[in-house]
Amino acid sequence: MIRWADLCVIPRHGLLCRGPGFAYGSVHGDIDATMFRDRVLAAGIAGLAAGLAVLAINGDAQERESALTCTNPVSGTSWQIMIDYGKATVDSNPADIKQAEITWFDPKDGGNYKLDRKSGDLTVSVASSTGGYFRHCRCSPEKSR
Repeated sequence: MIRWADLCVIPRHGLLCRGPGFAYGSVHGDIDATMFRDRVLAAGIAGLAAGLAVLAINGDAQERESALTCTNPVSGTSWQIMIDYGKATVDSNPADIKQAEITWFDPKDGGNYKLDRKSGDLTVSVASSTGGYFRHCRCSPEKSR
């Protein structure tokens, strides 16, 4: 048997039931506060998702791989280098990729390479027993075919 006290909040708690039956009240909590909390939570999740989408778009703006053709202006010799921004490598050698420059060491020729990202100037310093030497080259993006 269901009693009136089971369906309503007892008056000494400060809340009264309008009549017999189940309704939104103290048993279900404050529905306005719950809906407000849920809306704030949903807005926060939507904002987070939008922020992550912007980061993903900006991250994709920089190509994952890029081919550059470098030319020695003195000899006219040209060669290609591959920069993998995702793996932070140049020709499979670990590289330090910064906004202004890319630096790496190539163990094949013992050269320390420094590429100025804005101008395309490539400076190679190679140490040797006679004091070493520098090579200055110019790099530009691979032309589309």
